[in-house]
Amino acid sequence: MKTSTSRKFKKRNIIITQNKSKSDGLMSGLNLDIIGKKFPEVIFKYDWKDVVLYALGIGAKIDELQFLYENYPEGLKVFPSFACIVGGAGLQLNRLGKIDFSHFVHGEQAIKLYQPFSSSGEIVCKTEVENIFDKGKAAVIHMIVSGFDTKNNHVFDTKWVFFYLKGGGFGGDPGPKTDPLKPPEGIKPDFSISYKTQENQAALYRLNGDFNPLHIDPEFASRSGRFKDPILHGLCTYGFATRAIVHGVCNGEVKSLKEFKARFTSEVYPGEILTTEGWKINDRYLIQVRIDRNIVLGNAYAVIE
Repeated sequence: MKTSTSRKFKKRNIIITQNKSKSDGLMSGLNLDIIGKKFPEVIFKYDWKDVVLYALGIGAKIDELQFLYENYPEGLKVFPSFACIVGGAGLQLNRLGKIDFSHFVHGEQAIKLYQPFSSSGEIVCKTEVENIFDKGKAAVIHMIVSGFDTKNNHVFDTKWVFFYLKGGGFGGDPGPKTDPLKPPEGIKPDFSISYKTQENQAALYRLNGDFNPLHIDPEFASRSGRFKDPILHGLCTYGFATRAIVHGVCNGEVKSLKEFKARFTSEVYPGEILTTEGWKINDRYLIQVRIDRNIVLGNAYAVIE
């Protein structure tokens, strides 16, 4: 028998209705009972300062004034990947169970836009755990957060894929195999844009709400055994790529970018140069983001209209 309590709390610009419940469906700390269940709705409130902070966090410069100035003559524009900030507020990862987040890895991210963001407003986030697949040594968690404005107009869908490295082996469905998306060999990209990240890029981006010490604390980063220094947020790299697509393909028109999906393939350190490349194949662009030493976003595509 489940018992529950309900309380409301407000944190920064997020209002969450939280329900606590007991569950018998825990495997390696992962609550499998949440598959297919909808979480309590989250209301995300934002204004032009949040929009500008995000633009600065993904490297926007003063010549991109339409993304930085609240009194821009044609109105302040919002990069489509701002959906990750809004959608991230709806994730409520604590509902996944009693898990060890040091073994929790963000594997893939996708956004789908139905209309451009306004420069301020309220978004109602609706969240569902779509599935949890069993890969043996890891569980792969697929979550969807959809955003709606106060008139119930659909603004965006965000798809999140997480790898929980201690959560597999529960006898579940291993999930479908995905075909790799690789740029055509020997063919130059249709667009290529390079942006240098700043030494303080992660320190700035974290003010959007991701305060994981992995991105700011050298001692914490070194304890991971994987990184020599704090690394850039994966969603910051994703935002840099979105910015490159908006300028490189969409001529600055945010409404033209309808979808962007990518897999995180390697870490980035603040100060490194990100080069986003795209090849137009049929009705979409195959996207790749690289640094000097590695591919950091792959298996990626963007839909432009």
